[in-house]
Order: sequence, then structure tokens, then C-alpha cells
Amino acid sequence: MAEGRKLVAENRKARHDYFIEERYEAGIELAGTEVKSIRRGTVNLKDSFCAVKNGELFVHGMHVSPYEQGNIFNKEPMRPRRLLMHKREIARLYGRVQQDGFALIPTVLYFKGPHVKLEIALCKGKKLYDKRAAEETRSTKRDLEKQLKERNR
Repeated sequence: MAEGRKLVAENRKARHDYFIEERYEAGIELAGTEVKSIRRGTVNLKDSFCAVKNGELFVHGMHVSPYEQGNIFNKEPMRPRRLLMHKREIARLYGRVQQDGFALIPTVLYFKGPHVKLEIALCKGKKLYDKRAAEETRSTKRDLEKQLKERNR
């Protein structure tokens, strides 16, 4: 992570299910109790995705657990949350998603100073054979490193 970034949550499933083409940083519109809950690390990005609606970018499926001391100020844990990006960036992403069959997937949630940021990735889905090939290369690389480690003893 870069200087001044505190990692809160990561979507590891995205790297397994998608080829990541480009990454973007977006701000996220949150309520005060949601920020407190995120500071505690009670957030899940596993099945989340982003969609453009009426020229605005929203993240769906991101679960932020209710803050325990928030009582009446707590929001719905699975509500869609608006992402903050420039209009031109949103329009460009929307065009790529519509034409090329890409998806917008949240990959990392982190604090950058006092602000909560969400890294979204422009992704293309992997087929089953792609996942198998990736697993094969990972296991081969792991075996080679293990053999080199044993030789150097």
C-alpha cells in the first residue's frame, strides 16, 4: 500500500473470477455511523459490483455492518452507496461496460487520510479454463520456489 493508506477490506474473489484491466479510485458517500463501522473493519466486498444509473455510479452488494452504538442513525447494511467520480470518468466507464462486456468490480476499500476510498476495477470475466490455467501457473511457481529454497539450504 502507498503512504497514508490504511487497508480496511479487500475483494480477493475478484482476482480469482476476473481479469483486471484498469483500476480507478473513487470516493464513497457514507453516513457517519457507516464510517465508524468501517473503521472497525466490519465491511464485506465479496459479492459487490458497481453500476451506472442516471449518470451516477453506485456500488451494490457491499455489506457494512450496523454500528453498535448508532441505534436510530444506522443505515441499511446492504443499501446502494453512491461513488464520487468525475462525470467524464463515469461516462467513459459506462461506455466501456456497455460496449466491451466489461464489469465494474470493487477490489479494495481503504482510508486515505480521513476519507474512505474505494478502488474499483474494470474487469473481464474469466472462463473456467482460465481459472484452471491460473491455478496451474500458481502451483508451478510455488513448487519451483519450494525446490529453490530446499537447494539453498
